Amino acid sequence: DPASWNPKTGEIDYNRSGAPLIEIVTEPDFTNSEQVIDWLKQLITTLGYIKAIDKTMGLKADVNVSIDKCARIEIKNINSLKNIRNAIDFEIQRQNKEKPKQQETRMFDESSGKTIKMRSKEQAQDYRFISEPDLPVINIQEKRIIEIKNKLPETPQIKLTKLIKKHKIEKKHAEILTKKIEIIEFFEKVIEQIHPMIAIPWVTIELLGALNYNKKELEDIELDVEHFIELLKLVEKKAITVLKAQEILRRFIPKSFSPKEEAKKHSTISSEKQIHDFVKEVVKQNPKAIEDYKSGQQNALNFLIGQVMKISDKRADFQTVREILKKEIKH
Repeated sequence: DPASWNPKTGEIDYNRSGAPLIEIVTEPDFTNSEQVIDWLKQLITTLGYIKAIDKTMGLKADVNVSIDKCARIEIKNINSLKNIRNAIDFEIQRQNKEKPKQQETRMFDESSGKTIKMRSKEQAQDYRFISEPDLPVINIQEKRIIEIKNKLPETPQIKLTKLIKKHKIEKKHAEILTKKIEIIEFFEKVIEQIHPMIAIPWVTIELLGALNYNKKELEDIELDVEHFIELLKLVEKKAITVLKAQEILRRFIPKSFSPKEEAKKHSTISSEKQIHDFVKEVVKQNPKAIEDYKSGQQNALNFLIGQVMKISDKRADFQTVREILKKEIKH
């Protein structure tokens, strides 16, 4: 990438100078802006799978728009998916109204939401292309192509299909899992030992939620998949509560640990007598919440359950708490 020129100020921005740049050109396959955005999202995801994109560099695209009987208009250097969508939508409206007959190069002005003419479009001969005599021939052997192909991961589309058809995972969850290769490969290792239906919320909600809260990517932390699997097995066996497991998972960032010792210290309290003691204490301390529940406010029950979980250090069995609490309130 050599540099970018700001047509408003005439300044040249060298912030991306020297970064590897590959131009990817499509056929005129799109009929609206939504198709373009969907395709670009898939392209970005796929490039992320092979580590061929630098997320810190942002996005830069030239968009060509031409509707029936209008000249092709090129809009240069659009820098976000939102701006690409807006530029296409505006240009379609403009061409419907003005019916341009001459090719142009235009820019998108984000503040006004309009495309602005930069120059008339040159024809191929106007570029005065001169062949470069000193460029050597790049002879790529078939053997090398096969080697590279064998090292490539499955595409996001293949992984998506596999999750839906083989593992019977809902499309909305499968799409979340396949957005980043680190997440889907982590999930694939987890479901070797954990049922997919159990693993889905723990990866798509709990793990991704914890990463987002800490502004981290999975590759930024040291998360041993075996520690994650151990945690889910402890929940399956009811050795620890879901709330306690969520707390442990949050502590896996930035580096995970075996949760087995934590499970010994924070094992699930299933004793009805012990839970009943917690419940009586909470009922005594929260008379207003009791009255609210009796008057039909269901949220009051959730509040009371939360108070029991709090004084039990998130160790009380949730269902047992709920049942005993409802009985206690009726008395």
